[in-house]
Amino acid sequence: MDTTNVTTESDAESSATSEEKKKSGRKTYITGIVCLMWIFVIFGAIAYKMGLAPMMKTMMATAHDLLLNTCFFLMAVCVLTGALGRILVEFGVVGMLQKILQPIMKPIFNLPGVASLGGVMTFLSDNPAIITLSKDKEFARYFKRYQFISLTNFGTAFGMGLLVIIYMVSLGYTVEPLIGFVGAIVGCVVSTRCMQHFILRSHPDYRDMAAVDEVYEEIKKTEEEGKNKEESLFTRILNAVLDGGKGGVEVGLAIIPGVLVISTLVMMLTFGAGPNGYDGSAYQGVELLPKLVGKINVLFEWLFGFHDPHLIGFPITALGAVGAALGLLPRFMAEGWVDPNAICVFTAIGMCWSGYLSTHTAMLDSLGYRNLTSKAILAHTIGGLVAAVVAHVIAMLVL
Repeated sequence: MDTTNVTTESDAESSATSEEKKKSGRKTYITGIVCLMWIFVIFGAIAYKMGLAPMMKTMMATAHDLLLNTCFFLMAVCVLTGALGRILVEFGVVGMLQKILQPIMKPIFNLPGVASLGGVMTFLSDNPAIITLSKDKEFARYFKRYQFISLTNFGTAFGMGLLVIIYMVSLGYTVEPLIGFVGAIVGCVVSTRCMQHFILRSHPDYRDMAAVDEVYEEIKKTEEEGKNKEESLFTRILNAVLDGGKGGVEVGLAIIPGVLVISTLVMMLTFGAGPNGYDGSAYQGVELLPKLVGKINVLFEWLFGFHDPHLIGFPITALGAVGAALGLLPRFMAEGWVDPNAICVFTAIGMCWSGYLSTHTAMLDSLGYRNLTSKAILAHTIGGLVAAVVAHVIAMLVL
């Protein structure tokens, strides 16, 4: 055995590994420096305008007020809607809706009738519910592959729909959330159809390819059915309410980071100084977004009917988290910026987008189609804008 060759190969491997570590280290330094630069630029500019101490006090005060007066209220709504949704599932209302909606699914959404169940589930909970359902092979076998992938867009358009509508009703609006709901449905059609078009353009073979490779027989849940027969009506209701409420608490906790982080930043970029200047009170800021949007406000007024540039903060926030976007409404209403048309548009775009930028990547990755994420985001961006425009047009005709 030639030990010289072995030593040479070992030295070469060590040299290559050392070079890779150096490159990785340089990359880490570069990304770290870029990150620090962005932090200094953004918060340095805000601190220059507000002052460092008032900026920090305003950030803490705004987040604290959002936590107490918005997040806990949203959590209470989540608990109640979760309990209601669980009761509807337990006693077959969801299954009944699936059968009623089945005849209209194919011509409108180009999806099998069972997809309506996914829409109902996400409407009662949140976007990822459609992925949980898609993992069921018995459910997935009804779809062609391009239809199966488009479930990400279809389900997201209804995500947290019940929460959004109930929250709007709690603010004193009744007809406006229904108009927004119609707009969200139209946006869902556009988003789903666009996604299917994009998929077939890049992967035409997906048109006739089944979503799953094997055909699975329907599995009857005999043990669950027997358990339901043995339990009393009161026990079933109690278990459904408690389980649904528990899920609502989890959703409520999950939206707290988005509300506090995103809403605080958006508010500091939306609102201006208080009557006494920058004194560290909550909901003060540098008023950057209204100034930028004000330069093109004619476009938003024409498309969405927004008569105040501050209102653009809602759809911007809804890109990341609709719960955070809802957290903006009390302040918007206190300032007198909200009108019935705005509630229609907010409901439509809040439902249709419902934080898709923060969920689409994870959802498609779990389905195994991460490479189609950009197409899904583009399709859903178009769908959300259409939903808002449709809601605005209907509002002008009805209200």
